[in-house]
Amino acid sequence: MSAVTVQSTMEAALAGEPEAVVMALLSALFAVALAVALKGLVLGGPKSAMKADEFQEFKLVKKEIVSHNTRRFTFALQSPTTRLGLPIGQHITLRFTDASGKSHQRSYTPVTGDETPGSVTFVIKVYKAGVHPKFPEGGKMSQHLDSLSIGDSIQMKGPKGHLTYLGQGNFTVKQMRKPLQSRSAKHFGLIAGGTGITPCLQIIHAVLADPKDSTTTLSLLYANVSEDDILLREELEETAKKYPDRFKVHYTLDKAPKEWAYSEGFINKEMIETHLPAHAKDGSSQVLMCGPPPMLKFACIPALKELGYTEDDYFCF
Repeated sequence: MSAVTVQSTMEAALAGEPEAVVMALLSALFAVALAVALKGLVLGGPKSAMKADEFQEFKLVKKEIVSHNTRRFTFALQSPTTRLGLPIGQHITLRFTDASGKSHQRSYTPVTGDETPGSVTFVIKVYKAGVHPKFPEGGKMSQHLDSLSIGDSIQMKGPKGHLTYLGQGNFTVKQMRKPLQSRSAKHFGLIAGGTGITPCLQIIHAVLADPKDSTTTLSLLYANVSEDDILLREELEETAKKYPDRFKVHYTLDKAPKEWAYSEGFINKEMIETHLPAHAKDGSSQVLMCGPPPMLKFACIPALKELGYTEDDYFCF
C-alpha cells in the first residue's frame, strides 16, 4: 500500500465514509505489524542477558538451602523472556564491593541455561569464616552471596572460559597462546571435586538433552570430603536411572561411612581405569575435569598420563 493511497484513505475516513474507516484501521494495523517484524529482524529475537566486557546488576529472587553449607541462588534476568546467552562449557564472573571499598570477583558455572528464560541459578558452597584453619576468613564471595536478601543485587558479566560444547560430542578448546582446537568425543569421562560438579553437570545436561544425539556416553567420578558434601546427588542419581546406558556416576570420599558402596580416598589411577572410559587413540574418549587445583595437578593428570591420555585427550575447566 503506497503512501498516497494511505493518505487518501485517511482523508476519506475523516470525512466519515464507513469503508474508509475500515481501510484506515487495516492500514494502521499493517504498519504496526511491519514495524514489529522489522524490529525482530534487527534485534534477532530475545536478547541475551550477559555482556562479556561489562558488569551488570542482577537481583536475587530466590534463595534455597541445599545442605548445611550449600545454597541455591536464583537471579532474575532483564525480562521473563530474556535468555542467559551462555555457551555450554562457559562460566560467569560475579563481583561485589565490600564495606571498605575493596572489589571481590569469582567465577561460577550456573546450573541453568537458555532452557530457563528469565532467570539464572547457581548452586554454591558457602565457606564460612573460622571453619578451615588454612582459610580463616572463609570465602569472601560465597559468604557475601549467603548474606544477600531477596531483592538484593550482585554484579555479573560473561561468558568466560576456554571450552565451548557444540553438540553431538563436538566441542572446541581455546588455550592461551594456542590456536582454537576442535575435538569430538564418543565417550566423556568427567572428574569433579566438590563444587567442581557444576561445569560437569552443564555438560551432562547438554549431551543428554540433545535431540540429535542418542549415542554419546558420560561417566562421572565425583570426589568429596564426606557424604554430606555431595552436591546435587539426587539429581545425578535420577539422571543415571533415566539414562542407564548413557550416564554413570561413581563417588569417592575422604571419610567414607560404614557400608559405603563406593570408593574411599583420593582419586587415583585405579579409580579412573575402573570408572571412566578407556583411552582411545583416535581421541574419541575425552576427560573433562573441575576441582581443587592440587587434586587435578597431583592426582588426576598424572594418573591420566599413566593410562595413556595426552593433553589432547583431557581438559581442566
